[in-house]
Amino acid sequence: MKRALQGEALEARARELGVDIEGEPRTQSSSGRSPRAPDYELQRRVLEAERAGRESKLWILAVVSAVASVLSAAAALIAVLR
Repeated sequence: MKRALQGEALEARARELGVDIEGEPRTQSSSGRSPRAPDYELQRRVLEAERAGRESKLWILAVVSAVASVLSAAAALIAVLR
């Protein structure tokens, strides 16, 4: 099992995946910026983004597989009818 990223590596991976790295919005902030989310929250967000990417690829693979099955069945039917 992969070790969970932490610190700067985790923040870099989150940015790479397009994950929001800011924590909860503050109502009273002198700078107006939200602090960075804690590592455990960023780890959860990164894992979710990676999972979504894998699921997207698997969905495409499932559709291609279904189309191949239909084409195979059609070819078998044509071969039997000739």
